[in-house]
Order: sequence, then structure tokens, then C-alpha cells
Amino acid sequence: MSGDCGCEAAKTNLEEYLRNEVCKTDAADIRAHLETCPSCQGEADLSRTLTEVIQRACKESAPQDLRDQVLERLRSIQASHG
Repeated sequence: MSGDCGCEAAKTNLEEYLRNEVCKTDAADIRAHLETCPSCQGEADLSRTLTEVIQRACKESAPQDLRDQVLERLRSIQASHG
């Protein structure tokens, strides 16, 4: 990619861009495109927000009663297969 990368390229590489997994040249091209394209910028904002929500959810522990139920079910399954 060189210069403005266009919507298709920006959307194709958006997830990698947001995770800083594209080369500096491609990142600069995508960043430049996002600055001038409200549609792609909206998609990038949505992806960032979704990623943040998922990361927060993954840090939370399940309620103890749910964890106990899951462990009990796993033990039951293991006992029936052993």
C-alpha cells in the first residue's frame, strides 16, 4: 500500500492495524485513510470499542456458584468417561 489505501484495503487490514500488526508504511496509509473516511473511521471506532469491552469482560471472574456448577459438571463428565 502506498498513499491513500482506500476503503477495501483499510477494512481488510483494520484488525491488524488496531493491534499494531502491520508495517509502519501500511499503518501510515491506513491512518491517513481513516482520517478522511468517516465510514472506515466509524468501523475502526466500533472495533476499538468492541475490543475494549471484550478485554474488560475477560478480566472479570464468573460468580462462584457458576464456577462450582461448571466444575461439578466437568467432574461428572470425567467420572463417566473414566
